[in-house]
Amino acid sequence: MHLVSLGDSITYGEGASTPSRAYPSVLTALLQSHLRSRSCCDAILAEPGWTSTDLLSALGAAGNLPLTHARAVTVWIGGDDLAQAALTTLASGRKSLPIAPLVLRYKRNLTDIVRFARADRRHVVIVCTQYNPFPNSPLAGEAVATLNEAIRSVTAATGATLAPVADWFAGRQSELIRNYRTGTIADALRGPAPVHPNDRGHRVVAEGLYRMLAPIVAH
Repeated sequence: MHLVSLGDSITYGEGASTPSRAYPSVLTALLQSHLRSRSCCDAILAEPGWTSTDLLSALGAAGNLPLTHARAVTVWIGGDDLAQAALTTLASGRKSLPIAPLVLRYKRNLTDIVRFARADRRHVVIVCTQYNPFPNSPLAGEAVATLNEAIRSVTAATGATLAPVADWFAGRQSELIRNYRTGTIADALRGPAPVHPNDRGHRVVAEGLYRMLAPIVAH
């Protein structure tokens, strides 16, 4: 079985102590154990800082090469869409995040990404929701909730499967996010930004995706 993981810095492995502890590698190892006699390998198309626009462009540049032998594709993108919009807002002096145009663009990009991944109908495509690394900041909560509603809308419209990563992390951010401190946006301005999963967080994601994929890839 061939697994392709599409995303940004989290999928790239940021926050994990070693690449082998990033969720794509852990997921592949779990599937390999489950499949036993059958092989399992993974491919990753992800870079730190990628927005949904960047990922879509990378897919277009690569053609169908990353997906040629895929049995399953995971998509986790959108955190940097929010982060870049927030930085632009701060730089302009505005006090509110212009979420509507961001979400419109994001939904369009995510729809194209999923359709690209589902070009071969045999592909299982799983799209991850975004967890909130700043649960004690209402603004962050509202923005992430709005983005996740867009993700739910796209998965329903495209026939993809939703991975509720936000639910897996809810109430557990302090134990699952690297450098977590107070859970407020102010933490992003002081020291290392607490936005990536630590080793335990990456494993939680891998185990959640494994539970979803194992019954599918066994057939």
